[in-house]
Amino acid sequence: MIAANTVQLVVVTPEKTLLTQDATSLQFPLEDGQIGILPGRAPVVGRLGIGELVVINGSEKTSYFIDGGFVQVKGGAVTLLTNHAEPVINLKVKEVEAAFNEALERPATTTTAQAAKQHDIERNRRLLAILKR
Repeated sequence: MIAANTVQLVVVTPEKTLLTQDATSLQFPLEDGQIGILPGRAPVVGRLGIGELVVINGSEKTSYFIDGGFVQVKGGAVTLLTNHAEPVINLKVKEVEAAFNEALERPATTTTAQAAKQHDIERNRRLLAILKR
């Protein structure tokens, strides 16, 4: 049963269910901008963007980095199906910088390789923006 002042958040990746918890509010990127979710939100389905998922439960705040996917908000439950999700606290600036530089230098001779390269560059650019604030 979901409390009236919370939403139930479920974050699922291809590997596992990363998170199942109640939250008083959420913020995360959609493909076309940010969205905030509070209890009582009207139903919505959308495409997730690349960026930070902020989960607030009372005075506790946790952040995750998410990498695209889909979201469904329905009946007090928020389900994020994402390609990748990781707690921001686990990420290291030097590792992300190295991945960013590798993506910049990686040759891309096919359309598929070019799209993958652009995705990796954008993903790491957004990660660095989160980590360096």
